[in-house]
Amino acid sequence: MKSILIKDTTKEEREQLLRASLDCGGGCENCSSCWLGGGNPWEIYQDYIEGKREIREINMEYNERYLQGRLIK
Repeated sequence: MKSILIKDTTKEEREQLLRASLDCGGGCENCSSCWLGGGNPWEIYQDYIEGKREIREINMEYNERYLQGRLIK
């Protein structure tokens, strides 16, 4: 498997990677995550596409905000 790190990919490859990984096969019109507060994935991962932050960093920040205020055991 090819590296998905910014240093190893072009902007076009990062866009293609996200397009492929975010495609659940059901289409966005049947997805409830955006309107229930999940957020638009293209906005969430824009920094990765632009080469500013790695996917790992974005995911960690997203999870931290999501879990904030919840008691997780």
